[in-house]
Amino acid sequence: MSRRLLFIGSAGLAALGLATAAAAAPAASAAAPATNEVVRIALVLTMLSLIPALLVCMTSFVRIVVVLSMIRHAFGMPETPPNTVLVSLALFLTAFSMMPTFTAVNANAVQPYLAGQATTQQALDRGAEPFRAFMLRQVHDQDLKTVYQMARRPLPTRAADVGLMELTTGFMLNELRVSFRIGFVILLPFLLIDLVVSSILLSLGMLMVPPSTLALPLKVLMFVLIDGWSLVLAGVLGSFR
Repeated sequence: MSRRLLFIGSAGLAALGLATAAAAAPAASAAAPATNEVVRIALVLTMLSLIPALLVCMTSFVRIVVVLSMIRHAFGMPETPPNTVLVSLALFLTAFSMMPTFTAVNANAVQPYLAGQATTQQALDRGAEPFRAFMLRQVHDQDLKTVYQMARRPLPTRAADVGLMELTTGFMLNELRVSFRIGFVILLPFLLIDLVVSSILLSLGMLMVPPSTLALPLKVLMFVLIDGWSLVLAGVLGSFR
């Protein structure tokens, strides 16, 4: 009798285990898409946190903001225009000049990833290609050679073999060099005004009058008369290939 009860109890427990497993299988399969969605959202938020670094390193922002800062220092007004104004203007100009690249990234990487049609690695690879193409159009061979020399690695023979990290570093070196060249051209007229004003004050014996007091209004007047902001911004945007 005890053996019969033990057999019946074992059979009941086995049936209960099979029923529990059968009920848990659909629940696990239903939880898998929800987990994937949570992981996808977390990855998207992480990538959004990296956007400021990508904006500085892989776009035209560096060249634009450096040139705008040099204009401010050429006037001799380190606080005017304010940093907020210069950075905002640089952001809008960056979006304007990089719009084809941003459109390609959105169409080839962002939208397929959000729709679940591409994995994370595929989205990253597709999103990097438009930025690679843009940076390769700007960078010079000498910049890449310098970066690879610092890394103590041989320079690739093909552009497709250049690593993204090395390409980004070389691109930033190129942007700094080009922006300083543009800044040098901008500073020359203002330097000439400073020299003329200083010479006039020295010849008049007005040694106690700071040259910047008289040079600043002349600089502002000259810059406004020639529509300097439009000329400089058009030249900076036109320097991108």
